[in-house]
Amino acid sequence: MQSWYTTLPKNRWVSIYVWIIFCILPFYFIIRSYSFIQITIGIVLILLYFLSHRFSSKSKNGLVYMWVSFEMVLNIAMTLMFGYVYLSLFTAFFIGNIRSTVGFYIMYGLHIGFTVLSIVAGYFINLELFLSETPFIIITVIGVVLLPFTLYSKNKQENLVGQLETAKERIAELIIHEERQRIARDLHDTLGQKLSMIGLKSDLASRLVTKNPGQAIQEIRDIRHTASIALKEVRELVSHMRAVKLNEELIRVEEILKAAQIDYEIIGDTESLNIPVLAENVLSMCLKEAITNVVKHSGAKNCKITIERNDNEVMLTVLDNGKGLKEKLNVGNGLKGMQERLEFINGSLTVENKKGVKLIIRVPLAITHQKGSK
Repeated sequence: MQSWYTTLPKNRWVSIYVWIIFCILPFYFIIRSYSFIQITIGIVLILLYFLSHRFSSKSKNGLVYMWVSFEMVLNIAMTLMFGYVYLSLFTAFFIGNIRSTVGFYIMYGLHIGFTVLSIVAGYFINLELFLSETPFIIITVIGVVLLPFTLYSKNKQENLVGQLETAKERIAELIIHEERQRIARDLHDTLGQKLSMIGLKSDLASRLVTKNPGQAIQEIRDIRHTASIALKEVRELVSHMRAVKLNEELIRVEEILKAAQIDYEIIGDTESLNIPVLAENVLSMCLKEAITNVVKHSGAKNCKITIERNDNEVMLTVLDNGKGLKEKLNVGNGLKGMQERLEFINGSLTVENKKGVKLIIRVPLAITHQKGSK
């Protein structure tokens, strides 16, 4: 989350050196042609302004508006006494970072009004000085009008984007939870009754083995028939599930990396992999999570994806040239979720954290085929 305020406003279009110049300039305006008493008053006003600016950046609730109001009063004093209107830009940037809608618009309106009125009064008090500064005064007024609203809109948009991302993640979690519940219900409805029947018939067959072998054999046949029906229904259930294909996921990965302006290289032929649906689904989900981490957290400029297959396993490698991991393997960045998915199919995840991050995902073919054939 962004902080409400900063002592020196942070903006990617405005260098900190510009703000340093704005901090130094008032002293030039003060000492150039005034008496010792006026210079002393001016320096005190400047120090009070930056002191109140500091307090406003650290204050909360109503105290913030009190200190901002005090800054406005000091802006007026500096404008009328020395013709220095540029402190109003500091206040404008500060107001632009206020999150409260009501508080922003009140401070925004008051600041524009006081700034314009003090400039108009300055033309009556010292016409020659203000005429010489007219181009810079116009720029300042434009800044006072546009900067707070621009910053407020940008901060509000960033906040909405953050809320949208959170909502998307929450929706995705709910969809996964709902899908799991649906699968659990379908499996229960499909297998529950038949497994109970198999259990009862197994108990009955074990009791009939010595008493009535013929009837026991018939019960065993019934058990086999019931198990065959259950297996068929499970296969039909699985066949209707939407598996994530690796080819389709690679297309989405390319789109994401292009949008993030990350150069990428994909090595390997996914058409000839010929791996079970479950293994391909897990690999696709792990690839998606890995690329999401690259885009969101790594700061990388390049990403290399390699897909290899031999007689024993499929290996997926994702290598980036980003800043590397700062967290432990089991915490954050989706690595724990990837490990859990891979453990389900006896796969493994290896992380190499040197110049960037290298994820090596291995899925043993023999084990997955055995799982698929049961």
